[in-house]
Amino acid sequence: MHVLITGAGGHLGRKLFDHLDAQDGFDVSGLDIKSVDHPRIHTADLSNDTSWSRHFEGVDVIVHLAGDREPTASWQSAVQNNMDATLTLYHEAVEKKVSRVVFASSNWVHGDKRFTRQKLNSTTPPGPVNAYGMSKLFCERTGAYFAEHHDLSVICLRIGWTQWTHNNQPGPHMAMGRWGQEMWLSDQDFLNGMQSAITAKDVDFAALNLMSNNAGMRWDINETTNTIGYTPVDGAPAKITPVIQLKSFMKKLFSNSFPKFSDRHFPDW
Repeated sequence: MHVLITGAGGHLGRKLFDHLDAQDGFDVSGLDIKSVDHPRIHTADLSNDTSWSRHFEGVDVIVHLAGDREPTASWQSAVQNNMDATLTLYHEAVEKKVSRVVFASSNWVHGDKRFTRQKLNSTTPPGPVNAYGMSKLFCERTGAYFAEHHDLSVICLRIGWTQWTHNNQPGPHMAMGRWGQEMWLSDQDFLNGMQSAITAKDVDFAALNLMSNNAGMRWDINETTNTIGYTPVDGAPAKITPVIQLKSFMKKLFSNSFPKFSDRHFPDW
């Protein structure tokens, strides 16, 4: 199976590239906006012209990790590097007869649910709170369109938190309090989840959570297991300190409670 990874030189992309490359049964190549010292990782800017699509010839599955990964991304960057680039990638994948795109979506699709108790799964209404989350939702919905109208299998994985620091170990050092800790995704579970999505049979379209099996979390990963066979091996409970409790209370007060109060009592303001 020929798998091409966009963003193959990045934090997650290179881990996945090396993981697949070490196994029998995978022929792995990649694209990255930066030059990478590897003969099968080619330099390409997906937001520019489509000359990079020549690398899709003979590819079975594209794992699309490239894009602006920052939650603070500007609208200009989110539109250009996430929305427009992914839409073009879907078109080129269909043109080159690629069978599947595994798209790196994000937990930020449900960003507005942080201070609720809702279970988070594929039927939970989306609520992105920033340009980054909106761009991921756009790419999910356009993926569903291409699955329905162009027979392109698209699996969107709403990836949890894989840290650059602390050897990606969970704990109270993580930002966003309980919400941040409970979306932790270990390196091993990331790799297992991605490989499961690459090799899953008979999936036309799916938008699924990809977190480790963290005690008490609201993200439903049973759907992920049932759809692509993902079996997490790691998990950790959130460790909530008094400082984290105070920070979470203040965040909820100013970003959630006060705005709702204002909308309810001063709707014309």
